[in-house]
Amino acid sequence: QVQLVESGGGLVQAGGSLRLSCAASKRFGITAMGWYRQAPGKERELVARISSGNSTDYTDSVKGRFTISRDNAANTLYLQMNSLKPGDTAMYYCAARRLGIDYWGQGTQVTVSS
Repeated sequence: QVQLVESGGGLVQAGGSLRLSCAASKRFGITAMGWYRQAPGKERELVARISSGNSTDYTDSVKGRFTISRDNAANTLYLQMNSLKPGDTAMYYCAARRLGIDYWGQGTQVTVSS
């Protein structure tokens, strides 16, 4: 079992920045990690992901604005979000894959006002 706890969400004006964090209860065996988001009435979508070798991948709508990173020593995943837009408003979830099993956090709300 892996517990994931997100933090850092909140209310911000368009053009502002937020940094999300995701603390994992274990490090051993975790390979890929990622951030997903789900807006009301929409399906959950991948925002960004990072491999155990630190290769990254982003959905097109956040490229150049968001940066995913991980601190393995601290068992923590980050998402730096800059130039936020109202369309980024959603619940953001952290995910981790360990030994072939996917784990999810409870989510942190990000709201961007225009």
